[in-house]
Amino acid sequence: MKLTVRGEYALRALTYLGRSHPKGVIRILEISEAEKIPKRFLEQILNDLRTGGFVESRRGVSGGYRLSKSPETIPLAAIVRHIEGALAPIGCVSENYYEKCNCPSEARCSLRSVMKEVRDAVAGMMERLTLADLVNRAEALKHEPSTAVEYSI
Repeated sequence: MKLTVRGEYALRALTYLGRSHPKGVIRILEISEAEKIPKRFLEQILNDLRTGGFVESRRGVSGGYRLSKSPETIPLAAIVRHIEGALAPIGCVSENYYEKCNCPSEARCSLRSVMKEVRDAVAGMMERLTLADLVNRAEALKHEPSTAVEYSI
């Protein structure tokens, strides 16, 4: 699994919406500016998240987006699978997006065996973690001193 920019932006936007849940809708421009996500790209992502059942939208002057469910009920795995597809590092170990592999014996392939363990670890963790966990982590990190490392050349 590789999280693309689209996946990262989706998670950041949902985290922002999760902070204000269950209040009213949040305008797309507010999310865009706060999370430094290009507005046009965010519109596409939020529309995709709406069709996936993660957010609801309201049109008009007082329109915007909000989570369609409580953040505690949304596993990170569901979000990432919807946006990115398989959590598996290679297609032949994916449970939801299986792809036939090219090895001579799939049952005896050492790479497949190891990658299946990797998939199980990643999927297990992402199934346990919810959007609420991400929101809580974001809130906790907001209050910690910056640990950014500055590099000099």
